[in-house]
Amino acid sequence: MDRIADILLDWYAREGRDLPWRRTRDPYRIWLSEVILQQTRVAQGMDYYLRFTERFPDVRALAAASEDEVLKLWQGLGYYSRARNLHAAAREVVARFGGRFPSDYESVRSLRGVGDYTAAAVCSAAFDAPCAVVDGNVYRVLSRLFDVSEPIDTAAGRKAFAELAQTQLDRRAPGRYNQAIMDFGALQCTPSSPRCGACPLSEGCLALAAGTVADRPVRQGRTQLRDRWFNYLHVTSGDWTLLCRREGRDIWQGLYEFPLIETPAAVDFTGLTSGPRFAELLGDAPWRLLGSVVLPPHRLSHRTIHAVVHRIETPLLTPAARGMAVASDSLGEYAVPRLIDRYLIKYQR
Repeated sequence: MDRIADILLDWYAREGRDLPWRRTRDPYRIWLSEVILQQTRVAQGMDYYLRFTERFPDVRALAAASEDEVLKLWQGLGYYSRARNLHAAAREVVARFGGRFPSDYESVRSLRGVGDYTAAAVCSAAFDAPCAVVDGNVYRVLSRLFDVSEPIDTAAGRKAFAELAQTQLDRRAPGRYNQAIMDFGALQCTPSSPRCGACPLSEGCLALAAGTVADRPVRQGRTQLRDRWFNYLHVTSGDWTLLCRREGRDIWQGLYEFPLIETPAAVDFTGLTSGPRFAELLGDAPWRLLGSVVLPPHRLSHRTIHAVVHRIETPLLTPAARGMAVASDSLGEYAVPRLIDRYLIKYQR
């Protein structure tokens, strides 16, 4: 089919979504929207985009913020490495490019956390660079249109789809074309129950002709989920609460949580108190258990967190206690993982 681009652009003019980052050529705001929308639905990401642009109207404002402030504003979106990379990249723009967002693909691609897709999306939308984007929607549309059986989660598959996407790009309007094919995948050529009967590309869709629409795109394998068991100690003393900041390269880096004892399997509270980690966290201070709350399983991309929060009261927080004491009424000022936020909302009011 030779008119794919024309048909997509015509469809987009009628059906495309009106989104704030599509009404601007500001590369900073386009980049911000792309980072927020990675692994996030538009409906969820919209409020975050509006909050970020209000608080950080340009890249210099974002670069000047503290990491804690950025993570707090990001709270609830998950995949917090995106927020840390966003913040680091903003500081790179200031340090390396004088606060002016770069306009060429290679410079944008060199920023922290920016991959091929994001660099292509920013450069095509802001600067009309002839760069085709390849995201989940594009994989789906192209794999069905051309009935491609190459798995999309292999190096060979990603390379093949990148080349195919580039051949279909409308170089007269690359930014608009990229938005059109992504919206087409999100609204028309959906993962389940695609609207094939009302599809303007149906006549040339090879997967529709072959009866393989439901089988496209092909994935070679699925990530194995791993279970982890988190035992939180919600320790309070009067108006103070113990918090710890997660460090290292594990999940939720830079976020705050209650003191944590991770175990290889589920364990009851008596089992926790008999281990050395409990004494290390609380020191020699007297304490009493107020109750325990089993949280619903919290699923991340590669793991499932099984968390229990044990509510503990102590008359004093000794120097041996691990963590930092914060005013209990200020807990909302700290960026915490989503499961801790849900616990606070449900049990602290």
